[in-house]
Amino acid sequence: MRAFWLLLPLLAAGCAEMGGPESARSEASTATAEQKIESQPLKYLKNRNIKPQPTRPLNVRAKCSTRDAVGTVRRLDLLVKEASVQTFDAQVTMKEHGTCRFSLREFEQIEKMPQALLRHRQESGCTVRMWEQGSTVTIAFNDCPRSCEGDAFSYLWPLLVESKSGRC
Repeated sequence: MRAFWLLLPLLAAGCAEMGGPESARSEASTATAEQKIESQPLKYLKNRNIKPQPTRPLNVRAKCSTRDAVGTVRRLDLLVKEASVQTFDAQVTMKEHGTCRFSLREFEQIEKMPQALLRHRQESGCTVRMWEQGSTVTIAFNDCPRSCEGDAFSYLWPLLVESKSGRC
């Protein structure tokens, strides 16, 4: 019994909290929070004179059809005046994967600036964004697998149009 009373303080001391890894972590996080984080330009951008893209209403007209080396066929009829989408019909056929079809009558325009944004009337997640960057207009599709056959949406890339000439 006497040995029990002698071992009891030793067991209690073994269970006591000591300045272990948790306290070291809290001290390190406090030191990190006190340091000032400075933004530094990427080395590739350091000496370049890059200016932001001006925000202006999108104006583009395109009626084109293209076929690339792997057999992807793109057809586009697009008219956007002062960021208001007037005409939009796109069809992209990917060899061995299927076809994706988009028509303005299936969409409603919910935003004009800074990008023209169309949302599908039936599929709430399906959106089409249009924006100008330099001399190119990009038409990007997001979460629209029901507008495509099979797994064709997995292979769908944005469409690019030259803003001045309307070429795809």
